Amino acid sequence: MKLSTVALTLFSLSVLSACSDNSQNESMQNKTELSDQVAPANVPETLQSAGQADIDLLAAVLDVKYRLVTNEPSVKCDKDKANGACFEVELSFTAKQDIKVKDWSIYFSQISPVQSFESDWAQVSHLNGDLHKISLSEGFTGFMAGETKTLLFRANFWSLSETDALPNYIVTGDNLTARVIASTKPMINPETGLEVLPYVEPYTDEVKHFKRDANDKTVWLTAERLYERNAAVNEHAQDISSHIIPTPKQLVETTGKPADISAGLSINWENVSQEEVAPALERLTSLGINFNNNGLPITFSKKRDGSKKPGSYLLSVTATEISIVGVDGNGVFNGLQSLAALLTPGSALLPAVTVEDEPHYEFRGILVDVARNFHDKAFILKLLDQMAAYKMNKLHLHLGDDEGWRLEIPSLPELTEIASKRCFDPEETTCLLPQLGAGVDPESGVNGYYSVADYQEILVAAKQRYIQVIPSLDMPGHSRAAVTAMNARYKKYMALEQEDKATEFLLHDQDDKTVYSSVQYYNDNTINVCMESSYKFIEQVMKDVKAIHAEVGHPLTRYHIGADETAGAWVDSPACQSFLAEHKAEIASSKELGAYFVERVSNMLAELDIEAAAWIDGLEHTNPENMPPVVQVNAWHPLAWQGHQSAHKLANYNWQVVVSSPDVTYFDFPYEADPKEHGYYWAARQINTRKMFNFMPDNLPVHAEFWLDRADNQYEADDTLQLDEQGKVKHAPLNKGLTFLGLQGQLWSENARTENTAEYKLFPRFIALAERAWHQADWAVPYNYDGFKYSKETNAFTAELRAQRDQAWFNFAHTLGTKELAKLDIGGVHFRIPTVGAKVIDGQLHANTAFPGLAIEYREQGKPWLRYEQPVAVDGEVEVRSVNYLGDRFGRELKVK
Repeated sequence: MKLSTVALTLFSLSVLSACSDNSQNESMQNKTELSDQVAPANVPETLQSAGQADIDLLAAVLDVKYRLVTNEPSVKCDKDKANGACFEVELSFTAKQDIKVKDWSIYFSQISPVQSFESDWAQVSHLNGDLHKISLSEGFTGFMAGETKTLLFRANFWSLSETDALPNYIVTGDNLTARVIASTKPMINPETGLEVLPYVEPYTDEVKHFKRDANDKTVWLTAERLYERNAAVNEHAQDISSHIIPTPKQLVETTGKPADISAGLSINWENVSQEEVAPALERLTSLGINFNNNGLPITFSKKRDGSKKPGSYLLSVTATEISIVGVDGNGVFNGLQSLAALLTPGSALLPAVTVEDEPHYEFRGILVDVARNFHDKAFILKLLDQMAAYKMNKLHLHLGDDEGWRLEIPSLPELTEIASKRCFDPEETTCLLPQLGAGVDPESGVNGYYSVADYQEILVAAKQRYIQVIPSLDMPGHSRAAVTAMNARYKKYMALEQEDKATEFLLHDQDDKTVYSSVQYYNDNTINVCMESSYKFIEQVMKDVKAIHAEVGHPLTRYHIGADETAGAWVDSPACQSFLAEHKAEIASSKELGAYFVERVSNMLAELDIEAAAWIDGLEHTNPENMPPVVQVNAWHPLAWQGHQSAHKLANYNWQVVVSSPDVTYFDFPYEADPKEHGYYWAARQINTRKMFNFMPDNLPVHAEFWLDRADNQYEADDTLQLDEQGKVKHAPLNKGLTFLGLQGQLWSENARTENTAEYKLFPRFIALAERAWHQADWAVPYNYDGFKYSKETNAFTAELRAQRDQAWFNFAHTLGTKELAKLDIGGVHFRIPTVGAKVIDGQLHANTAFPGLAIEYREQGKPWLRYEQPVAVDGEVEVRSVNYLGDRFGRELKVK
């Protein structure tokens, strides 16, 4: 499902090493050590132990800087970790006034575990997950005013983005109130509305900061390179007034005058109720269309047609009337959204067209992770509006993970009382550890949960928009929030001497001595699959969630187990040793316990009339004969690592495969190859709107002809039948006639701490996702059921098809720039305003954008911003940026060299 930035090589080599071994600075393995404060024996007697006033002062006056030194591996990298790769960071601490106290520590989040450090005054230890601790060493003598002390550390893999660093370093002392060091707090850029980290020094060196290693061929997207890339789309000129996104199956421009809707629209309802289309009408109203008895006639009707897919419709626009005929209420709803797509903001004219349309995929989804960092109800409701606008119909809501539990479960209040927030509580009796730079405030925006009433409001809004909500509370791995909450419940009831209640929903074996590390470096995040209390917990949660859904008429018919990234747990669990002894006939070893769990929970769900969904790595080791007949598989293995092979394997079980390839559908990844772009990059260094548009989800291996791997190197995709030495199938093409169920985009939220950042990551890539989910492109290469081996040397994607794709992209890009981004603005969506391509040619500035129609501004050094209309003479350093439709927000500025 979701590898962290630093987990890539672990995955590709199938090596999972413990994150706190074999190092002088990795000594703490459990929560109790978090509260221990270092008290070095040889600190000079002049240093007194810190009091609360000292902690407050440290938080206020300590100026922290984070400087990436290099990604280049050296002999100082630990050869037994991360395949010998590491990067170096220098942390500097400058005191604005004297600090003459001891017995204080700093806690900070660092996604890549620190493997070694160099310092004469402090030491670093990895605690759990991304949380680290800086303790004072014997060499600490205090700070003089203005003095700077440095600490150099090495961490696994690479750091290629400035957003790898996390905010909110915490300083505290024994039995003192923890404070966030002010210099490490995030700030909001007033022009972009995005969070920035002033304590992180810019990544500027193309070799040391931008590259993984000498084999990394990624090109930094400068303003000049972007200008060249944008040139073709800006040279393309065509009337796009009749273009609809997502593209209909068939659209014909008819002769005659356009429809003038300046007087509004007058509705003839026929056999359609207002309830069936109310949100679509509300959107049209928000775009400036009025509904009254004097407007242009518009007729809504439903006509059942068994040969048509659900949601299909016919739309006719003429100068005298508009007609929408749907096969169902959803079809009429979709027809109205296409009518909105024809509208150009600021114009009251609609082109005369006839549209016949139906969806390509049944499943058109987006995953939103609200577990890592919470995103509130208003964010989800706004997203549902945009999903409906672009005909998306599945919201995969990721509600539980290691860092948070976000849904109220009435029978288990501890889940939200404790696990819905992160703060500084070493014992985790009131909140979880402050992972992902959460800070100390339990009321901050990264914390929170949906009450039953909140969640039901989301369900009702989704149902009104023909969207199914598929909840996910990841298990058995990625479950630290649940494990911790149920442990707190255990302690509460044991203190009350109610052992039966204490152990009823316990999720971990208290005598388990297994040492393991999850992909995100947790050593305690996995539900014990050998305990009956674990299954009782799951059953109780599912019954509560099912009842919550049923109360508002949005039945829970599909639930996403997760089941991904479970590694190394249970080996030394006495509960599992006893369980294996009792079940040795059907379970050979602890390695098979994960599959047992998925099979058992899937069948438990089936008994509750709920279909099971899970990530491909959690399903590929199960026995299909032990699974229910309906199984949804999210295929997330990277294409550049032969990810199509596992997708085809499980599709050949006749399971429902939803394409979720991280090379293109992971919207937490950077939009472009630039260290200032937000996101992780373990499978792809850049995923822009055009890459999403170019995707051919029906034919996964063909992308080897024109895409590159994560380091911009060529790869080969083998989709032929291959057998092992015993004659068993290693991999094979899809069985004849099989197709995928659908397509899903993913927004993981590890470093999306604000709603603005989350929307920035989603849009406008989301619109291209909708295009690929709804419309089967004419230029897409049909899947070859006979099997084929694709590479840069093959030519299944011919020059003619590539030319057709490019023309389709030009139209799409112009439609975005002219119509759709303005509608996002009107809808209050904080989409990514594109960076500007620019070049100085013969003393004149030339500039363009990927989406023609957006305004561009430029400024020379020390001068105000000016609107760019055409090439203009400039002198000296120049910066460029684009402006949104409403003129109140700007894209990230780029320097022109």
